[in-house]
Amino acid sequence: MEQADQVIAKTYKRFPVVLSKGSGCTLYDTEGRSYTDFVAGIAVCNLGHAHPAITKAVTAQAQTLWHVSNLYYTMPQVDLAAWLVKNSFADRVFFCNSGAEANEAAIKLARKYFSERGQNHRFRIITMEQSFHGRTMGTLSATGQDKIKKGFDPILDGFDFVPFNDVAALRAKIGPDTCAVMLEPVQGEGGVRCPDSDYLKAVRQICDENGLLLVFDEIQTGMGRTGTLFAYQNFDVEPDIMALAKALANGLPIGAMLAKEQVADAFGPGAHATTFGGTPIVTAAALEVCKTLLEGKVIEQGRKRAEYFREKLLQLKKRHDAIVDVRGLGLLLGIKLNFNAESMVSQCMQHGFFINCIQQNILRFVPPLIIKEEEIDALVGCLDELLREKEK
Repeated sequence: MEQADQVIAKTYKRFPVVLSKGSGCTLYDTEGRSYTDFVAGIAVCNLGHAHPAITKAVTAQAQTLWHVSNLYYTMPQVDLAAWLVKNSFADRVFFCNSGAEANEAAIKLARKYFSERGQNHRFRIITMEQSFHGRTMGTLSATGQDKIKKGFDPILDGFDFVPFNDVAALRAKIGPDTCAVMLEPVQGEGGVRCPDSDYLKAVRQICDENGLLLVFDEIQTGMGRTGTLFAYQNFDVEPDIMALAKALANGLPIGAMLAKEQVADAFGPGAHATTFGGTPIVTAAALEVCKTLLEGKVIEQGRKRAEYFREKLLQLKKRHDAIVDVRGLGLLLGIKLNFNAESMVSQCMQHGFFINCIQQNILRFVPPLIIKEEEIDALVGCLDELLREKEK
């Protein structure tokens, strides 16, 4: 830890623990302590740590081919793209390295789509207040949180913001230069905020009426996190463009931008590119993740665990006035508290649990989809004890 503080950029406030290995939903530090992981790399390790099928796929691929340029075809990339197309709304996939890059590709594609149609004036994208789309200059500018943008002025032009779940505000913000609406189906970093039951359908209708593209940022909500393979499937609404990353390869760096054929056609050779996007090792891992999620019935299992977890949190709320709200979808869950809850993260860690705090007063729980009921019970028991102590 001392050496890290001397040589690594200070972009993270790290907890005083050095992690050395993981298995399933458990992480271990160099002192031999164990922790049940309700962070999962921030909604990344949906299949847990050191999953044997993914380990086998990565090892096999590492023995044959690691990297070639995207000037050539490779089978793992083609197979993964075909799987994503088969199991989503999309016709085309662009691979990159991260969620921010996937959103950058989505932003560029939305603009290029209208440019190809001789409508260069249509470049503005409406995004949501409290949204989070990434840390690059483009995705930072699209993010609806001022604290994320502090110190990086001038922010890039081309983004307008409206409140999440406010249909009237969205309609009012549309102008002749608007090209797209971009949002997270469930806001993660913004506070685990779910849409109203008819909100996303209304957004789709508004986009259709005004000739706008609809972009879903499913970086955190995708890959089974919300109880379906992709969150949009919960709401019976299809986007034109979708960004994926995080859990796609269960921890290896990958991003993907998916689009319908008519929209994707705006990207021709040279329009966009990446050196490391879709390399054989990460796509081999991601393909195994995809197959395991569906064929292994992991999403179905995660959906059942989510219902169990939510019920336990609702019971906890009845016992503690400090809990203002229980929110979320699938295994993207949170409790809003009436006090600054950041200290509870360290307290839970002392009791052997990793959790996450966002917006200062919301505890977020994004465990692997393979989490067990007894592990959920243990965390809820810990939260119960900590809240009782707080109330004293």
